[in-house]
Amino acid sequence: MQYYVYLLTNWNHRVLYTGVTKNLQRRLYEHRHELVDGFTKRYHVHKLVYFETTTDVRAAIEREKQIKSWSREAKNRLISESNPDWNDLSETWQGQIATQLRCSQ
Repeated sequence: MQYYVYLLTNWNHRVLYTGVTKNLQRRLYEHRHELVDGFTKRYHVHKLVYFETTTDVRAAIEREKQIKSWSREAKNRLISESNPDWNDLSETWQGQIATQLRCSQ
């Protein structure tokens, strides 16, 4: 099984959110449609700017904790190293997500 550690931002890059999940597309769908109350819903944090994968759930959780403990500057560096323009890394998924969710239900 694949696990994902990911960072989201809002469109003006004022806030960052770090999370972990085993289904990144589904979790992003939940964030974007504001299906769960909390930080991402309150601040409209929907733009996927970074993610990494591992097959070890414990490693994913530890990495999430590590990134959450970093300064904003360190998180910005992490994102900028692999995504210098802070593009939404999920743009190509948009049509696929709804289809996959319908098929899995």
